[in-house]
Amino acid sequence: MMSEDAGRMLVMYDDPSDQRSLSLDETSSTEESPDETRLSLETTADSVPYIGQRFATHDAAYEFYSEYAKRCGFSIRRHRTEGKDGVGKGLTRRYFVCHRAGNTPVKTLNDSKPQRNRKSSRCGCQAYLRISKVTDLGPAEWRVTGFVNHHNHELLEPNQVRFLPAYRTISDADKNRILMFAKTGISVQQMMRLMELEKCVEPGYLPFTEKDVRNLLQSFRKSDQEDESIDLLRMCRNNKDKDPNFKFEYTLDSNNRLDNIAWSYASSVQSYEIYGDAVVFDTTHRLTAFDTPLGIWVGVNNYGMPCFFGCVLLREENSRSFSWALKAFLGFMNGKAPQTILTDQNMCLKEAIAIEMASTKHALCIWMIVAKFPSWFNAVLGERYNEWKAEFYRLYNLESIEDFELGWSDMVDFFGLHSNRHIGNLFALRTLWALPYLRSHFFAGMTTTGHSKAINSFIQRFLSAQTRLAQFVEQVAVAVDFKDQAAVQQTMQQNLQNICLKTGAPMESHAASVLTPFAFSKLQEQLVLAAHYASFQMDDGFLVRHHTKLEGGRKVYWVPQEGIISCSCHQFEFSGILCRHALRVLSTGNCFQIPDRYLPLRWRRISTSPAKLLQSTSSDHTERIQLLQSMVSTLVTESAKSKERLDIATEQVSILLSRIREQPVASQGARDIFPIHRNL
Repeated sequence: MMSEDAGRMLVMYDDPSDQRSLSLDETSSTEESPDETRLSLETTADSVPYIGQRFATHDAAYEFYSEYAKRCGFSIRRHRTEGKDGVGKGLTRRYFVCHRAGNTPVKTLNDSKPQRNRKSSRCGCQAYLRISKVTDLGPAEWRVTGFVNHHNHELLEPNQVRFLPAYRTISDADKNRILMFAKTGISVQQMMRLMELEKCVEPGYLPFTEKDVRNLLQSFRKSDQEDESIDLLRMCRNNKDKDPNFKFEYTLDSNNRLDNIAWSYASSVQSYEIYGDAVVFDTTHRLTAFDTPLGIWVGVNNYGMPCFFGCVLLREENSRSFSWALKAFLGFMNGKAPQTILTDQNMCLKEAIAIEMASTKHALCIWMIVAKFPSWFNAVLGERYNEWKAEFYRLYNLESIEDFELGWSDMVDFFGLHSNRHIGNLFALRTLWALPYLRSHFFAGMTTTGHSKAINSFIQRFLSAQTRLAQFVEQVAVAVDFKDQAAVQQTMQQNLQNICLKTGAPMESHAASVLTPFAFSKLQEQLVLAAHYASFQMDDGFLVRHHTKLEGGRKVYWVPQEGIISCSCHQFEFSGILCRHALRVLSTGNCFQIPDRYLPLRWRRISTSPAKLLQSTSSDHTERIQLLQSMVSTLVTESAKSKERLDIATEQVSILLSRIREQPVASQGARDIFPIHRNL
């Protein structure tokens, strides 16, 4: 709707002495009397342009009209001029027009150049302000000789007009601040939040948008992308020379420019050997400074922490590029494909996985889908959005495919979503995201919200708004190394924690000695719940259900002689942790230890052998020192909790210290491994 100011000014004004057309394609002259005008050096908030209004310069007139336009809900731009500075009478007339004036000319299509399919805002609006230079009465001044305030489009509200490009500006001080933020590696979104806090403005009320900041960061680049690509390849080759186990692959286009590049580190390949059964391939990010699609392979280790497997930068997001990326990744990992792979909803990537990883179960990350729900359904459902979302999660977590499909149909009917295209697409892809279709496949718990946050947090560590390509490889390496060190410390802290047994069952204590604290906590939950279930032997196995239920339950099949057990809920297949139903049957059958095959290697404590310690490098030495520091810190914390603990700790540490001092200093060979640093 038009603003109140605009509503009062829907008429057309022009100098009475100007007898020519008011069209923007015509020119006109003015013959006002000096008595009929006044010089507008200062204006009030409600001032409106009028014929005969006088300005000292044409820039002053532009600023005045621009402020008026902003109050009314539009912006302006400079249009035609008459005359030219330094020639004859010089510049004599200027036109300022509405930002939607004119029409966009039809562009000639060029097959060799990509075309931007961007809709123009121009609609032939005829609103304008015309000023003419007058020199008859002393110093030159500019007078308004034409003013049309009729728009053929709706004017914007005050909270909308500020988003017009003419009113979005970044001051020099803000530019310097943004550049400083960019060098720290924080995201554009984080920059915006920080500047809002600094300026004490409401979110979204800065005089510029995230897009403006991204464009500014792009302009900061001193070197072109081709030079950056050369530096990136040089950096990868240098890394390969330093570490033969560093792996990278790349392709060049027809002009011998870098097309795609992927890489992985030695530690990542080692981690993949054990934890590469379930992988997330996140392609939702871009390297901001170059607007380059970025793909990251991530998994979860035995302590439930993210582990990095590899990275890829692509020129384009198409099936060919994704196929190349997947081939490169498999090459890094000695041809070993994951059992399952989680990705975003990308059809090109789906096609590539079907070809390059035919034996791998492909699924969609539920957290990436749910993140789009507000934009998909908030406006459609209004106040019922949260109710619908709760029903969606209920359906998502069902075990039976039949129950899911019936429930989905009821949900669509209840919320009236028959014609919603997003609902249609979700149902068409249900076998790729709904748990009833995925429970028989192993995902290492990465479908949960907790793991999604941990993985996202890890990825954000090396996503920088202003990272150069060559530096990016190093930045990822630093982030991976930092994560590895943090994981070592967290691992030790987990191991040093007192494990509290809750059931007293031999199975529980046995599992606690084998599994990592993370995995054991998951199994312990099931052991505690198992006590609330009853088992009934049937002809073909066992029926297990909650003691308060008279119907339903899960079917458990157990072959004691072969140590094989399975449940219809498929929790072990899905997470690698036995379910309460199977544990109940094992307990009923006087089984005091969980069979080895149901304590997977990927969830076990993995100890380092003495032989490996002797092969440690200097970097291993540093990590072990950090690990020891973490242990000492935990020792002090735990010992301080009581006098008895403190006495034991003091006594045992004294004995240990005496034993250490009795040991000889490292031999020359060991010194090469563990160098001694002296102050010179």
